[in-house]
Amino acid sequence: MNVDRRSLIGVGLGLGAAATAVRAAEIKPARHGSITPNASEFSVDLVANDGRDQTTALQAAIDTAAEKDVPIVLPPGKFIVSDLRLRAGTRLIGMARATTLFYSGGAAFLTADKADGLVLDGLTFDGAYKVFDAGRGDGLITLGNSKNIHLTNLGIRNSVGIGLSLVECGGRIEYVSISNVLDAGLKSLDSLGLDIIGNTITECANNGILVWRSKQEEDGSVVSGNRISKIRNAAGGTGEYGNGINVFRAGSVLVSANRICDCSYTAVRGNAASNIQIVGNSCERLGEVALYAEFGFQGALIANNIVDTAASGISVTNFNDGGRLAVVQGNLIRNLFRREQEPEDKRGEGIGVEADAVVIGNTIENAPTVGIQIGWGSYMRDVAVTGNVIRQARVGISVTNAPDSGKCLIANNLISGAKDGAIREMNLGVMTGPDLVRETGASDRIQATANVAI
Repeated sequence: MNVDRRSLIGVGLGLGAAATAVRAAEIKPARHGSITPNASEFSVDLVANDGRDQTTALQAAIDTAAEKDVPIVLPPGKFIVSDLRLRAGTRLIGMARATTLFYSGGAAFLTADKADGLVLDGLTFDGAYKVFDAGRGDGLITLGNSKNIHLTNLGIRNSVGIGLSLVECGGRIEYVSISNVLDAGLKSLDSLGLDIIGNTITECANNGILVWRSKQEEDGSVVSGNRISKIRNAAGGTGEYGNGINVFRAGSVLVSANRICDCSYTAVRGNAASNIQIVGNSCERLGEVALYAEFGFQGALIANNIVDTAASGISVTNFNDGGRLAVVQGNLIRNLFRREQEPEDKRGEGIGVEADAVVIGNTIENAPTVGIQIGWGSYMRDVAVTGNVIRQARVGISVTNAPDSGKCLIANNLISGAKDGAIREMNLGVMTGPDLVRETGASDRIQATANVAI
């Protein structure tokens, strides 16, 4: 912030009961670096920590500051407010999250529409679990139709809905902590190009980060370096909720270098998300598939991730619905488990793929069902599984035996300690026929060569 070029609004306080005038005026540079306000100014009284609602005063400051293109700097303390509406160019700055805006209830807490250039920095927003009107927005903070926004060093907590909801927004969200929300932590719908980087999201009832689009098309958001933990699926379902990161219909999204743990379902779930990249994430203690590409996508790169403790490691599926074209490379997957309480879909698979896919250079250890599963029924085409290491699996590699499925190559894999065979054909998950490492199968669709079983 350059005070010799820009004006500044200081929203005064006292940590006790004293009110201080707020000046919303242009500040002209003076000699020797000092600053002096001109004659035009308005004053508004704010008092920190005294229990009074101060919406009117703060809204007036926001409106005037946006009109004059000056930032507002709020000192430490708690300010009770409701239904604040941010403007284009609003720059609302607090003191290292020691400035708390506390929701008093009403139709909305904080919203913005067409607020290009919005900056929020150093603030904490506490929703106090008070109900807001979903017609005004589904988040405690809801921003719409805004370009070049920058939200940094914020705390968002205690929301009865989503923590931070963005609709048709572009810009950067970084170093934001979102916790104790009763829906998703952060939701982006129809992004204009969004970087979601270095945030901490925990204790969410349904999902961590959502990157969604209204229809299937390119999105291009970057979700990187975030810490996501303790995500439940309070709303139930079979995977709609309980995910660390969910990318839905949004194409060309990069999900990289995130730390994701303790989610009821999935660490990263791409649904109808073409050209998704899931790269270099650390994922632990997941209740279902750790990394998912499903339903009507074309193109998925899943590489260099670590998965430790999940019902399945990686699933690239739904060729029946157009899901195809993937590279699964260099992942470390271990300590998988079966959900024996489930009537179906017990899992326990390291990697599952179906169509137009390469599975190369992965290491899988402790898979109670199968290390790598190729196809399901007739849904398999053009799969190459090469150079993988599989240890301590019930079956090392399984491949569908449906006569109308496509071809696959299984080569140069090392399989150690497989209890029920290194490479087996299967019929919808039921293993059949000989071990293809030692005997030739009946179908020339499956080419198994130079594999080692010990």
